[in-house]
Amino acid sequence: MRAITFQGVRRVACGEAPDPGIRSDRDAIVRVELAGLCGSDLHVYLGREVGIDPGTVMGHEFVGRVEQVGAGVRGLSVGDRVASPFTTSCGACYYCERGMSARCVSGQLFGWVERGAGLQGAQAERVRVPLADSTLFPLPDDLDLPEALLLCDVLPTGYYCARMAEVDSDGTFAVIGLGPVGLMAVLAAGERGARRLYAIDTIAARLARAEALGAEPIDAAHADPLEVVRGATEGRGADGVMEAVGSAEAARLAFDLVRPGGIVATVGVHHDRGFPFSPAESYDKNLTWKIGRCPVRSLMPEMLPLARAHRRELASLFTHRLPLAEGTAAYAMFDARRDGCLKVAFEPWPCR
Repeated sequence: MRAITFQGVRRVACGEAPDPGIRSDRDAIVRVELAGLCGSDLHVYLGREVGIDPGTVMGHEFVGRVEQVGAGVRGLSVGDRVASPFTTSCGACYYCERGMSARCVSGQLFGWVERGAGLQGAQAERVRVPLADSTLFPLPDDLDLPEALLLCDVLPTGYYCARMAEVDSDGTFAVIGLGPVGLMAVLAAGERGARRLYAIDTIAARLARAEALGAEPIDAAHADPLEVVRGATEGRGADGVMEAVGSAEAARLAFDLVRPGGIVATVGVHHDRGFPFSPAESYDKNLTWKIGRCPVRSLMPEMLPLARAHRRELASLFTHRLPLAEGTAAYAMFDARRDGCLKVAFEPWPCR
């Protein structure tokens, strides 16, 4: 089959990869109809996350149709339309039963193979899904592929961020970073009733999208977010800050923006060895810091009505739909944010 594979730092290629096959009775093979290029894919591409084997198929966001099922799979049939979270989950362990599917004791991340062990990714014609009946989410026919693809990561992660920040109608809140996840955090904050919501970035097009979703934009290249937010809150700062970047600079800004006793909610993937503030600073601020991987599979049923209600906003996040053959150029464009690139979807069929 054709697939986009990791070849080294800043090097991916579209070429031939082994066809996946059933290995366990709870496996399924999904024919991919649309796959996403996610900001966290860049961590591998840029060498921020290391250890992945060259030749690993990239990507962890995908929707498609079931093509094969193992003998032990229940509730799924060949031809079913499905979406997948970025990790597998058993649905029955301590963490799955408590809504933390991202920490399933049997879970694996799509698109990560290290020393020969792990799961191939989804920027390919087909993908193997272990624990298929508890991992895959059946899709209704009325949800189009772009909106369905955002159920796999971006929409639940933005929602999870707003939930962790305890957004409500009474407080003042801020979102740092207006990529797809940050924009979905803005959308989710609005759904939770936020009336005073600031959106911080330096890219005009992204700030305009956040404003259209109901936030007050702050262009950090021309205004000091601290002055704006503190000026609006009698010097206190925001009640909750949602950080969707994953950098030390963004984390420090979140810390500075939040009021004493407030919450910082982080869904940006961090690679620094420590926090950009000290335990003493946290203590003196009575800080609550919530951080971690979104339990996408646990949230998918709850996200379906939200996806239906915001079809237009979700579909508009995809600025580029490309064949797998353009994977090398797509990664470079996405990394450099060229051509207004916000979100890329790969269409594996027909293979070009």
